[in-house]
This record gives sequence, C-alpha cells and structure tokens, in this order.
Amino acid sequence: MSSSVTGMATRTRLSREARQDQLLELGAELFADRSYEDVHIEELSEVAGVSRGLLYHYFPTKRAFFAAMVRRESTRMMELTAPDESLPILDRLRQGIEAYLDYCQDHKMGVKAIFHGAASADPEIQAIVEEDIQRQQERITAGVEPNGRPSELMQIAVRSWLHFMRNACHQWLDSTETSRDEVRDLCAQALVGTLLALPEGSRPSALTDLTP
Repeated sequence: MSSSVTGMATRTRLSREARQDQLLELGAELFADRSYEDVHIEELSEVAGVSRGLLYHYFPTKRAFFAAMVRRESTRMMELTAPDESLPILDRLRQGIEAYLDYCQDHKMGVKAIFHGAASADPEIQAIVEEDIQRQQERITAGVEPNGRPSELMQIAVRSWLHFMRNACHQWLDSTETSRDEVRDLCAQALVGTLLALPEGSRPSALTDLTP
C-alpha cells in the first residue's frame, strides 16, 4: 500500500459528498497499486479512518465502490477533455489528446485504477469500464463523422484506437525516455492511419481534414 494512502487517514467530520469524494480518492490509490481482485474494501475503512459500517453505508459492495470510482473518473475526464468545436478537426484531435495526457498526469491514480479494472475477470466491472469507452467512442465518431451515422466498421476502428491510446498513455505515465509530444503525435497519427485503412465506403467524411 502506498505511503500517501496510509498518511491520509482522518476522522474529521465531513459532509456526505465530501466523505464520498475522500473515499473515492483514497480508493483510487489502492486500486492503482493492485488488481481489482486483490483489493479488500475493508482496507479503505482503515486508511480513511471511518468505521466499516459507515463505509458500507456509502458503498455496500466492492463492486459498487469501484463502479462509483470509474463513473467519477469518467465524468471528470469527459469534462476536462471536452473538444473546442471552433478548432479545425486536426487541431481538435491534437487538443483532445493533449487534454487526455493532462488528465492522466493530474489524476494518475484514477487512470491506473481504471486500467487495472479493465483487466478484471469480473464481467460487471468490465461492463462498467466498457461504458466509459463507449462514451469516448461516441464523442470521437461524432467529431469525424458529423454528417451522418458512422459505419459499423468505422466504430470498430475508433474503439480499437481508443484502447491503443489508453494503453499508450498509461505506459507513458511510468516512462522516463518517451516525451509527451512523442506520445501525442503517435496517438494522433495512429488514429489517422486507422481511418485511412478503412475501405472507401466506411471512411468518415472529415478524413480529408485530418490529412493535411
């Protein structure tokens, strides 16, 4: 368990919302260090300085806790990476990746916790993480195909790229050799290359704006 987690124990009286936020922040550190299956939610009551009864009042199961944490991180990420619609599509893509890298740096524990959750064998946890991916996919496809319904193959391509980008950014968090700009450019070029690989009838209408 990380020293930062153990050092944050407190019995300060907090509002319900503030207490939930505190528990979710501490929980993100626990799940960031270990797999979903290896974390026992009772540990959280110890490091947070609250009774088990109070913890279970907020989150009746470990799955409920993890679901709340993923949804919290997903909402925060979607807000922080909202695209600037006034930018050209290529600049918007780069800005979106930059914003995601900012999010990864600023909320490293939450990112790692979700990454470990995605590797869980629990189908309900996988469904929660999948919901997060789906929201990002819909945002991207709406950006590259604003004039109609994206083809199924294009949706598969965008979803595959999202998994690639998340893995690349996650690995970069622990890298000492690869620069932020290199990761940003890699991810941007990978999406363009993925969309270019689609057959003519499945390519997004905005593809020409992505290939200067």
